Amino acid sequence: MSEVLFEVVDGVAVVTLNRPEARNALNRAVYQGLADAWARIAGDIEIRCAVVTGAGGVFCAGLDLKAWLAKEDMNVKGTPFGPGAAVLDKPVIAAVEGYALAGGFELMSVADIVVASEKARFGLTEVKRGLVAAGGGVMIFPRHAPFRIVNEMVLTGEHMDAETLYRHGVINKITAEGGALEGALAYARTIAANGPLAVAACKRLMRESAEWPTAELFQRQQPIISPVFNSEDAREGARAFAEKRAPQWKGR
Repeated sequence: MSEVLFEVVDGVAVVTLNRPEARNALNRAVYQGLADAWARIAGDIEIRCAVVTGAGGVFCAGLDLKAWLAKEDMNVKGTPFGPGAAVLDKPVIAAVEGYALAGGFELMSVADIVVASEKARFGLTEVKRGLVAAGGGVMIFPRHAPFRIVNEMVLTGEHMDAETLYRHGVINKITAEGGALEGALAYARTIAANGPLAVAACKRLMRESAEWPTAELFQRQQPIISPVFNSEDAREGARAFAEKRAPQWKGR
């Protein structure tokens, strides 16, 4: 049985953590499966968007502490988060049912959009085990959430509910229990219908421009947006609008 399942439907890759007996906890096999999935997503021009979720009604309970105590090597390059992470220009959507805890919460946090069940529970629980959220929970997550909400999660290690995180902008949409994946796929289908070069450029600009000096913003965006405006897809988008039809993107 594969610890990480991978399928592509209509330009959307669905990546499923598949250790339900261990609440999809992260061991080396899962890290390697995620790295392999991210490489496939990056290298396949037919894939426009990705959804990451968990099997068995749980997203991910975090690091497999039994595997860690057994000194299983977790240092896999090219995973979605942590040291040596692979950054995708293609959008990633997290579909969360059940628990997204510790490393599972950090995996969720690298997604561009998060859809969660109303019953989902979230936490950076490492301090309860004498550990640190070293996969980005104490460094990257604070860039995307209110300061005191981050402090509460990191320092107490307590769980938070979906409604609380939705109010603070950490979650985009709440669904009924069991509906998170379909909610995520709805977002993914909408994104996959857009121009892939434009989507990739927008994601890259939003990620990189946060560190640019204000006076250089428009200058620095030019090398990223010029290939988009000069692409076949840009002309196709304009033609499709004029002809009142759906565009046929080529990714060039």
